Amino acid sequence: MTYEIDIVSRITEKFPELSESEKRVAQLLLDDIAAASRASIGELAREAGVSQATITRFAKAVDCRDVRDLKVRLAQSLAVGQRFIHEAPDLDGINGIYEGIKNVLELNRKVVDETAIKQAVSWLSQARQTLVVGMGGGSTIMAQELQYRLFRLGFVVSSYNDGLLCRMVASSVSAQDVFVALSLTGFTPEVVESADIARHYGAKVIAITPKGSPLAKVADLTLGLVTQETDFIYKPTASRYAMMALLDVLATELALGHKRQVRDQLRRLKLTLDAHRGGTDRQPLGD
Repeated sequence: MTYEIDIVSRITEKFPELSESEKRVAQLLLDDIAAASRASIGELAREAGVSQATITRFAKAVDCRDVRDLKVRLAQSLAVGQRFIHEAPDLDGINGIYEGIKNVLELNRKVVDETAIKQAVSWLSQARQTLVVGMGGGSTIMAQELQYRLFRLGFVVSSYNDGLLCRMVASSVSAQDVFVALSLTGFTPEVVESADIARHYGAKVIAITPKGSPLAKVADLTLGLVTQETDFIYKPTASRYAMMALLDVLATELALGHKRQVRDQLRRLKLTLDAHRGGTDRQPLGD
């Protein structure tokens, strides 16, 4: 399978090599990609103040077969969203970062399904082992986070983020296992396929992902997320905090359901860590 560099990147890359008339065409396209993708070759020529032959030469200069191919690729570039092409206003500095996190947490708190949480806790409590998968940036970290939350409570848990390994692990499950799949989008093929494989082999599959997504559709139980993205693309997504909050809820509910086991486990961890690092007795457990 071959992948083409998107046309906006190609035009930007080739810009210094273009003739002056071709540069006018390039600037016209970059200024309004949506309009350019709809315009005829004649309209593009008039707007740029060049000949139709120049439009054709420009298309070939940016590695398109012809003007029609150029317009198709311009339209495709819009599919990722205008926010990745034109600059959006900046957030309100540091306050904007914190406000974004607070807003997404409040939004997701309103949609928490407590019945689904109880069901998930019940399955995790009885599992022979818990297998957690997540890929990409946030979901990889959150998969590891769930592993770190649960092992200290005394549960057998492991996390995976390699696509091939996830499929292998999913193929090795039994009916006594719980498979937790994390995805902020619910569309990552490797995560969806791994969850589907695990369910096929009898594991209970819990998805932490937006409801109605492909991942949610193959899961036995979905703990729904509501993602909220802004037009300011330079800020890391605040939606990952909603996923982290759900993981904290699961870990806390599990701990409360196994207080005696968990208390002894946490005490041992605390003693070991304090003997190693020193400090006060109110330091976070596990740093």
